[in-house]
Amino acid sequence: MLGFKVYILSRVLNSCKVSLSTMKSAFKIKCVIIISIVIIIIMLWERRPPLPRVFVEFRTRRMLVIQIKAGGLMAHHGDPHPCEHKYCGLGRRCTVNPQTGQGECNCLNHCKPHYKPVCGSDGKLYPNHCELHRTSCSEHRRITIVHGEECLYKGDSCRMSDYRRLKAKVLEVYAKRHMVTKVTREAHEDNMAARKQLVDAMFRGFDADNNGQISTSELSQVIKHQGLPKDVGECTLLDLLKYNDVDDDHRLTREELYTAFDVYLLDLPDHQRVTVKTVTVGQSAVLTCAITGQRRPPILWKRNNQYLNALNLNDINDFGDDGSLYFTKISPTHMGNYTCHADGYEKLFQTHALHVDVPPVIRVHPESQAREPGVTASLRCHAEGIPRPQLTWLKNGMDITPKLSKQLTLQANGSEVHISNVRFEDTGAYTCIARNQAGVDEDISSLFVEDSARKTCKSASWRLGIGNMFYVFYRDGIKVIQPVACEIQRHIKPSEKLLALKEEVCPASEEDEAQKCVWSAAVNVKDKFIYAAQPTLDRLLIVDVQSQKAVQTVSTDPYPVKLHYDKSRDQVWILSWGDRQKSFPTLQVIGEASVRVSHHTVHTQPVGGRFDRADDFFIPSTNLIVDSVRFGLIFHRNEPVLHKIDLETMAYVKNISLRDVNCIPKSAAYTHLGGYYFVNCRPDSTGATQPQVIVDSVTDGVVGQNRDVTGTPHVSPDGRYLVTVDDGDGLMRIQTVSERGQIGEPFDIHTNLHISDLAFQRSFTEAHQYNVFGSSGRQTDVLFVELHSGKVKMIKSLKEAIKPYEWLWSASNRAVVGGGTFGQYLMTPSRESLFILDGRLNKLNCEITDVVQGNVLAWVGES
Repeated sequence: MLGFKVYILSRVLNSCKVSLSTMKSAFKIKCVIIISIVIIIIMLWERRPPLPRVFVEFRTRRMLVIQIKAGGLMAHHGDPHPCEHKYCGLGRRCTVNPQTGQGECNCLNHCKPHYKPVCGSDGKLYPNHCELHRTSCSEHRRITIVHGEECLYKGDSCRMSDYRRLKAKVLEVYAKRHMVTKVTREAHEDNMAARKQLVDAMFRGFDADNNGQISTSELSQVIKHQGLPKDVGECTLLDLLKYNDVDDDHRLTREELYTAFDVYLLDLPDHQRVTVKTVTVGQSAVLTCAITGQRRPPILWKRNNQYLNALNLNDINDFGDDGSLYFTKISPTHMGNYTCHADGYEKLFQTHALHVDVPPVIRVHPESQAREPGVTASLRCHAEGIPRPQLTWLKNGMDITPKLSKQLTLQANGSEVHISNVRFEDTGAYTCIARNQAGVDEDISSLFVEDSARKTCKSASWRLGIGNMFYVFYRDGIKVIQPVACEIQRHIKPSEKLLALKEEVCPASEEDEAQKCVWSAAVNVKDKFIYAAQPTLDRLLIVDVQSQKAVQTVSTDPYPVKLHYDKSRDQVWILSWGDRQKSFPTLQVIGEASVRVSHHTVHTQPVGGRFDRADDFFIPSTNLIVDSVRFGLIFHRNEPVLHKIDLETMAYVKNISLRDVNCIPKSAAYTHLGGYYFVNCRPDSTGATQPQVIVDSVTDGVVGQNRDVTGTPHVSPDGRYLVTVDDGDGLMRIQTVSERGQIGEPFDIHTNLHISDLAFQRSFTEAHQYNVFGSSGRQTDVLFVELHSGKVKMIKSLKEAIKPYEWLWSASNRAVVGGGTFGQYLMTPSRESLFILDGRLNKLNCEITDVVQGNVLAWVGES
């Protein structure tokens, strides 16, 4: 059909060409019109939009020239072709839908004919990568490349291991014959040029008639006369012909012998041995291996010594003919080093340092405030991003830097605007702008200066009594405490009824004379509710923040002891022991936790399943630039395994074995910078402490031990500091995590406090920095550490902590909780009172007495 169309068009063109010299201008124009009509009819017949552009011009020699521009990468009016920026993946190509004019991804009809065999995960041998991916597409099933060659030899008595040993022995014989020194003899193992010389000598020895090919009879003569290995297992030299005769002509060429003995003249320019690639979060990316060479073996990729090609990762895939590594959606966890090498040639490798930039995300505090003339006002700004953003301030759109004075100053490296003795002209919208090389973000904090500031404040009910409060769950109910003035805003007593229900906050027990409460954990749910666990009642109590009243209970499995709120999925996770001996632990989840509905729990797996043996669990926290996490970890008692779960489906994903590093996990921490888990291991059978283990969340592979660091890991909210507490050695060890995911050397702080709990707080003197407060489980002091400098201070006289045997629900018998991203205050209990600490001044703010066993704390406010 196509030939027929071409034939018609050529006849018309030839007719016009012959006639043009004799035609008048009018007839010339008619001929042009006829040609145009014929072309349009043919294109409509083929239904191949867009229609070609036909340009007709007359030349001086009376020749008619017709230019057709169709099928290029330009559509009508110069717009990009629908397929120009559309990536379809391997085994597919983009074609234009004639109906819609849009680019669509379709399976390849055929591949270029070249023989570079690969094994598929379906056990079949494919002539090249393209055919494998084309088959995967057309048959709608996932087929990956298996980087082993057993499928090449499947069904034959000569196994791959024996075949390789045979070839190694042949090389060894020729090395002894043709090399002079031992050093040179061994060079062929690592030096490709030396190996090529050996194979060339071998080919000359095998090719008896010098016709450039090795036949079966010539191989037989070599076996008979040259003293080469006759067999290794079931393999002989004839297997060279059987398995490496690519064109099936029953002869071996020099090129085929090169293939048999892995002779590849590979090259990697020195300037490309290490490359740096920077990608913005959320984008796709491609890393291309620069190793070149004729008949180059398949390219293998590694991250932290784990091969990526066989892992079937969702976000790293499509290893194609060109050996490239494809990232479908970059995140900070992907940052790090990736190496590529040709299969079998690990010593020639290229390193790609992948850097991930994240645009700034900014928060200001407060969003608005009212002040009377003469008082002090502060406006704070917090931004996260990679690299760390630079901060600037505008007032009503104008840069405030030229107006700085004793009255108006910038503090904490520009993250805070401080105005002493405010005046009416200080009223305005103060804009904080954060910039880095990946982008810009901004937010506005409004300041109103007026005679009657209280009128404006009355409209801000959040600041008056609903938010910026500590909730304390203790033996005599719940207390809501305003930290600035150390005022008790609300006391919810044990006998108080739930809103519109007959249930009490803490029902009376027949065993106890006085009505009292027992709490084990509490979590803040979007500043709307607080979920608090009541282990002896097998339930959770839900407190409404707006009304400051208990509104609902949710039944759980017996003895709920640990809660975690996953903000990205609005789920509360619950670990229950089953009894006080932890005999029947279970995991349950409450969905839509922030919604005002009647809540209930669901098991992560049916009772008796894998997760119903959970000793503990770990779910990474989110922050400004990482607003969602996908996976969590489950620990089983006395098992050297991390059980990985999908938080969306609440289903088991895989096991990560820690057996090789002799680690039974006890607790964990996580940094999104490089995507590393830091796993605290239980002492071994002899009682000896075990170093932390680092696990790569991208590959689920064990990277190794974290030097000699032992103890419980904690990671700062920005992921840049790892703080480890080891009570056995009396050490707090601080390690930095760089913006490129590199873990630094530990800095040691010696202490005998027996740290019970840690709380991170943003620095009031340095932008983008954090301090840490450590409560003591045995003494009356709190440790303060400035992480960027290592500066240490003790806050003393906080009275005796709750006895460890009095606190059954966790290892932390003295909790410490901070006041969110911008909070100035922290809270920690003693045995019978509460202490509020001033984090800006690093001192004790006040004590609130008559709070017995108030070790369950929650903060509600700007966080």
